[in-house]
Amino acid sequence: MTDSFSGRTKIIVYVIYWTISVLALLFLILLPLLKMEQQFQFLKSILFSVIAGIFFAKLIAALFFLFDDLRRGIQWIIEKLFSHRNTTSSPSPEGITRSAFLSWAGMIAGGGLFGSLVYGFGNKYKYHIIRQSLTFQNLPSGFKGLKIVQISDIHSGSFNNKKAVMHGIEMIMNQQPDLILFTGDLVNNLASEMDDYMDIFSLLKAPLGVYSILGNHDYGDYVHWESPDAKIANLEKLKQIQQQLGWKLLLNEHVELEKNGDKITLLGVENWSAKARFPKHGDLKKAYTGCDSNSFKILMSHDPSHWHAEVLNDYTDISLVLSGHTHGMQFGVEIPGFKWSPIQYMYKEWAGLYEQGNQKLYVNRGFGFLGYPGRVGILPEITVIELV
Repeated sequence: MTDSFSGRTKIIVYVIYWTISVLALLFLILLPLLKMEQQFQFLKSILFSVIAGIFFAKLIAALFFLFDDLRRGIQWIIEKLFSHRNTTSSPSPEGITRSAFLSWAGMIAGGGLFGSLVYGFGNKYKYHIIRQSLTFQNLPSGFKGLKIVQISDIHSGSFNNKKAVMHGIEMIMNQQPDLILFTGDLVNNLASEMDDYMDIFSLLKAPLGVYSILGNHDYGDYVHWESPDAKIANLEKLKQIQQQLGWKLLLNEHVELEKNGDKITLLGVENWSAKARFPKHGDLKKAYTGCDSNSFKILMSHDPSHWHAEVLNDYTDISLVLSGHTHGMQFGVEIPGFKWSPIQYMYKEWAGLYEQGNQKLYVNRGFGFLGYPGRVGILPEITVIELV
């Protein structure tokens, strides 16, 4: 790549390249030792994301370079094996060589990835309203036209712009929902992350109420606690916070909702995942016990893997499941008729609507963000569901 550069320019390029690489490596090594306070977590996320972006950009470029090296190696072997058969020299190729093409392609691909991650920093508060009209044959007539707003994965500990979050709440209330459902991960780890956002999220109101469940991050499993009691106290505080917000937290239980003389059942379970590394606090059997067998049922379950693992097999009368958890990995491509994200190799259902028989699952892409403080192709979502 630098063959055409002057000696001085080549040295400057090498110094910049290796300086960035060494600093990135040192930061990754020292990252666990950096005791940053909560107010610096956003900066920490930015730095980590930039370094991770550099790493993956270099990795992608290296794949192109490796392919070129293999190609040249095979070409050299073939030339050595058959050199005695062909004594004529090959003419010099005109235009760009294969090696130069692959090198430039690698640099462009790697640079494109890094550039897109930097661009994504500006998308973390670009809330996107997605509307879904869902038809159910067993929906009571009194609930036809019911407007549900679903939000998920708030992750308040990642926020650093209260005004932008407030705009998202205003967008929700402008939809005039009959019912608001939050499907888990209110915080990253600590209940105290909600301290600066109580006044904002308490504005969420709906005629049929605001209901919520717990996600895997709400249990405080990803932070070191001074004692087991401290971890328990954090979870209890988080439950109280939702009560203070005016939300009804469903802990493996169900409620009946009434409208126009008809009733439906809303079930909510604690986090339950088919993935071994996530907790199974949820108890759908407990939440289901006592339900009217003829009632139309909506289940709130944070992790979408619950749908295939348990709901479809054992609870065929649950018509709609609402989940979150995946964030769409905050990175992907969505165009009409096509969507892709690396998360799809871990979760079969990772964003949007899925149907099997008479049952439906909707996976919200998340209101907040976690780790990478941005979004590329997968915007933060406010889902507006109308039952028809």
